[in-house]
Amino acid sequence: MASQPGPLTQWPWQRLGNMKVWSNASPPCLPFFQQTCTPSGPHLSDNMVWSSTCVRQPHPLLLLLLLLLLLLALQYVLLAPWLAHSVHKFVTGKPEEMDMINILIIPSLLMRLLHAQIWITLSRMKTAKSKHSIVDKSLDFEQVDRERNWDDQIILTAILAYVVNKVIPGASHQPWWNTRGAILVSLLHVGPVEFLYYWFHRALHHHYLYSRYHSHHHASVVTEPITSVIHPFAEELVYFLLFAIPPITTALTGSGSIITTYGYLNYIDFMNYMGHCNFEMVPKWLLDSLPPLKYLMYTPSFHSLHHTRFRTNYSLFMPIYDYIYGTVDESSDELHERSLRKKEEVVDVVHLTHLTKLQSMCHSRIGLSSLASKPYEHQWYLWIFWPFTHALVQLAWHIGTTFTVERNKLEKLRMETWMVPRYSFQYATFAEKEKINGLIEEAILEADRRGAKVLSLGLLNQADELNGCGMLYVKRNPKLKVRLVDGTSLAVAVVLNSIPKGTQSVLLLVRNVSKMALSLCLALCQIDIQVEMVQRDKFNLLKQRLPPQLQNHLVLSGKYKSKTWLLGNGVSDQEQRKAREGIHFIPYSQFPPRVVREDCIYHCTPAMLVPKAYQNLHACENWLPRRVMSAWRVAGIVHALEQWNKNECGETVSNIETMWRAALRHGFLPYDGVL
Repeated sequence: MASQPGPLTQWPWQRLGNMKVWSNASPPCLPFFQQTCTPSGPHLSDNMVWSSTCVRQPHPLLLLLLLLLLLLALQYVLLAPWLAHSVHKFVTGKPEEMDMINILIIPSLLMRLLHAQIWITLSRMKTAKSKHSIVDKSLDFEQVDRERNWDDQIILTAILAYVVNKVIPGASHQPWWNTRGAILVSLLHVGPVEFLYYWFHRALHHHYLYSRYHSHHHASVVTEPITSVIHPFAEELVYFLLFAIPPITTALTGSGSIITTYGYLNYIDFMNYMGHCNFEMVPKWLLDSLPPLKYLMYTPSFHSLHHTRFRTNYSLFMPIYDYIYGTVDESSDELHERSLRKKEEVVDVVHLTHLTKLQSMCHSRIGLSSLASKPYEHQWYLWIFWPFTHALVQLAWHIGTTFTVERNKLEKLRMETWMVPRYSFQYATFAEKEKINGLIEEAILEADRRGAKVLSLGLLNQADELNGCGMLYVKRNPKLKVRLVDGTSLAVAVVLNSIPKGTQSVLLLVRNVSKMALSLCLALCQIDIQVEMVQRDKFNLLKQRLPPQLQNHLVLSGKYKSKTWLLGNGVSDQEQRKAREGIHFIPYSQFPPRVVREDCIYHCTPAMLVPKAYQNLHACENWLPRRVMSAWRVAGIVHALEQWNKNECGETVSNIETMWRAALRHGFLPYDGVL
C-alpha cells in the first residue's frame, strides 16, 4: 500500500481475497457446451448457415480449444460472466456476424499472462547469474507479497475491453489489418500518450500524490518485470485511459484493426516488462549504430535510475521527453555501459539441487513467483498446465547442463543454487544413473573452475546408490579444490535436537541402511537412547556396522512402543497407521512423509532458520516455510564460513556437535517444524 493511501487505492475486488480466483472448487461447466440442435428441413452442408435459432457445431478441435481457454480463464471468477457471454455468442451466432475482437479478449488475456511469466523466468534466471545486473540489492518476501496481484491490471483490461467493445462505435467487428490505423496508433503513442504520461508521472511524484498513490510502486527499489504493473487502482485506471487513446481513436475513425489493437497492447507489455528487469539487455552497439534510438527507446538501466533516484527519467518508453524537459539522469549512459561490462561474480558456495515432482518447476524461483514464495503443496489448477509440464520433462531430458536458479549473500559469502534438470522419478531409473552422475560431475568441475570453496549436494544428488554420497566424484577428480559436503552431520544434529526432551527410546524406520540412517543410529546410541527397529533385515545390517559396545542399544521389537518415530524415505501409510495417538513423527530423510494421521505430530524434514543477514531470499526451498533452509544446504554454508578444508562425503561424517555449534554461532537457529 501507499504510505498514506488515498481514495480508490484498493482494487474493487481486493476484499474478495482468494475468491478472485477459483481456489478449492472446480470451475463450473457452462450449459451451452451441452446444447445441440438439429435443423429442420433438408440436410445442411457444413458451409451453409443454420437458422439463428439453432446452435452451430464448430469443429471438434476448435471446440476443444475453446474448452481449454474456458477452463484456463475461469480460474478468474470475475471474468466468468463476460467469458460466458462471449463464448455463447460465438457458439450460437452466425459465422458472418462473428466479432473476433470480442472473441480474442480472453485468449489475449491468457497470452498476456504467459508473456509476463516468460519475462519473470528470464529475469530471475539472469539475475541469479549476476551478469549485467543493475541494482545489487536484496529482494525479499515483502516485495513478492506486495506484487502478488500483478494480474489485477490484466483482469481490469479484459473487463474494460468488453465494455469498450460494447459501447464504442466501431470497436467491434474490425478487420484483421488496416495500414492507416497502424500509422495512426504509432503517431498517437509518440505524441499524446508519451507526452501525457510524462507529465502525469511527474505529477505523481509531487508529495501529495506520491504519498497517496505512487509510493506503492516505488516501494520496489530492486525491480522485477511485474513491478511495472504494481499500482493502486486509481493510478492503473488513468494508465488504461491513456493507453486506450490510440485504439479508441482508430475505432472511432474506422481505421482500427485486430492486429493493431492487440499488437499495441503487447507492445506496452513488452516495453513495460523489459524496462523493469534488473539486468541490462540492450547492447551498446545498437544505440551507437542507431543514434535516434536513444530518444525513442529506454533501457532497463535508464528506468532503474528512476527507481533509485526518483526525480529523474520520468518517461514512459521514450526518453525524448526527459531530454526535452531536462530530467535525464546524468549517469544514464554510464550506468548502461557499466551494467553491460559486468561479469558473473565469483561464487563461494554452490548448492546443487534438482526438480522433484512434475509441478516443481512452477514452484521454483524461476517459475510462478507467487507459488515459489510459499511452501510447496499440490495445486489442483496446475493440471491445466500439463502440456507445458510434460514439455518441460522432455526439455529437461535433453538439457545437458545445470542452470542457476538463485543467488544469495551472507556476510562476505556469495552463494548460488544450481539445479540439475532431472526429476526425482528419473533418479530412480537405472538408465539415467550415468547421465545424472555426468551432470553432477560437470557441475562440480564448473564450480571448481569458478573458484567455489564448497559444493553441497542436496536431495538425491548425494544418494548412496547413485554416487556413494559424492565419493565417486572425489575418486574421479583427486585434484579437486572445491570441497564436497553431503551435510549428514548437521542433518543428524537437527534430528537429535528435534527429539522431545526426556525421550529414552525411539523407533527407527528405514527403507535402506543409508549413511544418514547409520550415522543417526550411532549418534543415538552414543547418548544412551535406545533404538528400536521392526525390520529384521535392516536391524541385522545396522547392528553389524555398530561398534560392539553400542550394539546393546539397538533392539528388535515388533510392538511399536516408542512415542517418537524417526522416519526414513519411503515409509508406507500402513506403517504410520500402526502408531498410537500422539506419536511424534520426525523424518530424517530429504523428503517429507505423507501426512496420514491427524492424531499424531508431524515434524518437517531436518532444517534450520536462516540468519536475518541472509540476503536475497524470496523463494521457499521446496516444502519448507519461508526463511527455513534444509540442514544439508546449511551444512555447506557453515563449512565455508568455518573455512574447513575437508570433504564430508562418502563414509566421512564431520563431528556432529562441532557442526551444530558452528551453525548456531553463525546465526542459524533451530526450527521446530511441527505441522
